[in-house]
Amino acid sequence: MKAEPNAEQDFFPLTVEYEERMYAGGKIPGSFFRREGRPSTEAILTARLVDRPIRPLFADDMRNEVQVILFSLSADPDNPLDILAINAASAALMISDIPWGGPVGAVRIGRINGQFVVNPTYAEIDASDLDLRMAGTRDAILMVECGSNEINEADMLKALEFGQKAMQPMIDAQEQLAAQCAKTKREVQLFPLNADLIDQIKQRAAAEMQVLLDAPHDKHAMMDRLDALKDQVVAEVVGEDATKTARPRPPSKKFTARWSAIVFLSMANARMAARPRKSARFGVK
Repeated sequence: MKAEPNAEQDFFPLTVEYEERMYAGGKIPGSFFRREGRPSTEAILTARLVDRPIRPLFADDMRNEVQVILFSLSADPDNPLDILAINAASAALMISDIPWGGPVGAVRIGRINGQFVVNPTYAEIDASDLDLRMAGTRDAILMVECGSNEINEADMLKALEFGQKAMQPMIDAQEQLAAQCAKTKREVQLFPLNADLIDQIKQRAAAEMQVLLDAPHDKHAMMDRLDALKDQVVAEVVGEDATKTARPRPPSKKFTARWSAIVFLSMANARMAARPRKSARFGVK
């Protein structure tokens, strides 16, 4: 993690990268330069799979750049590495000095002859009618990715419950590891949004966004109307006061674009809050 935050950014800069190494499988690259090539599609998808469950457990207001780099030292032809990569990233964050809300456990669930299997091999995946990858904390599921033949809802819920229980040993192991060798978490500066200003924007824009998004429209027409509403709200709220910002930092030449993004995100949050939501089951989020 970078020591100093970048106050000019309006997002948490997290990078997750999974690097395949041919030496992990006992091979040498066959190119003229004998070097590794660019990331494969599988490596990119593995990095994304790791990113999804760990990102929500960082503070949204952090501005310190964090990089999570994974690579395999040894691999075999029988066991996939993607689930192991999630658990490895979580364990590394747990023992580091980076503030994080983990741990996260990850498992792959298959179903062979009607029986659920935890972390099946490649051969078992081929024989399975379910390929469920999931990750979560002790109390909730953070990420689900699944491919399967047709499966009814009751069986899918059983698979999620089974996977949630199968995660617990992974979480226990990481907590034991952190108790033995974890570093003291570093204190970082946070850049929270101005809650009063966000509430003001929500009250101003939520109703009009509801009308615009519920009315018949195509994508381009909707975006044009939202852009017009955004510009109108920015003009009304900011006006000539260039110091009125949602974040406690001095204005810069990028203020207008940054402020527009903040307003747009706040309006989107207001729109999402206005929609009815179904209650979560089994801690699924």
